[in-house]
Amino acid sequence: MEEQRSREPDPPTPTARARTRPDPFLITCRCFSVITALAAVLCIAVNILSAFHSFNNGSDIFDGIFRCYTVVIASFVVLAETEWEFIMKFSKVLEYWTGRGMLQIFVAVMTRAYPEYLKDREELFLLQIISSYILLACGVVYFISGMFCIGMVKRARQKKEVSREQALKDLEELERRREELESLLVPGEA
Repeated sequence: MEEQRSREPDPPTPTARARTRPDPFLITCRCFSVITALAAVLCIAVNILSAFHSFNNGSDIFDGIFRCYTVVIASFVVLAETEWEFIMKFSKVLEYWTGRGMLQIFVAVMTRAYPEYLKDREELFLLQIISSYILLACGVVYFISGMFCIGMVKRARQKKEVSREQALKDLEELERRREELESLLVPGEA
């Protein structure tokens, strides 16, 4: 009986069966979040360059101050895209996609404001247009998705994924513990 038992292949472990593919919806959301964060970083860079240009010329100090405010607010956009728990705890409005989209649209409009003085610096003007329209598009997508409660669907799927991962860890721990106990039960194998 012992020989027959040792020849039989082991049944697949529950952890091998329980592993599933990552959720494509969550992967899409993460990719979009990265694109939005990169657009916000580009807006930050453009506004820093514009502020430096404004302060350096001394021609328009108010525009330089406006650009500094835009950098601060665009930094909130980047932090919101990381979905860092510390940030989300203090700014609940950024947890909802409509609020996040409105903030992104606001930063895009602020980045695009006052383009007249940049006509002589075409590369900065072009970067300003590109960054503001990309962030504007991301903001519109977030706003519309928020209106259709897609953010709520994402949070529910994230919660489900976290609970699934925790269940898999618990199952693996139980399997490891079972193997340890079985090795203690087998007599004479040392």
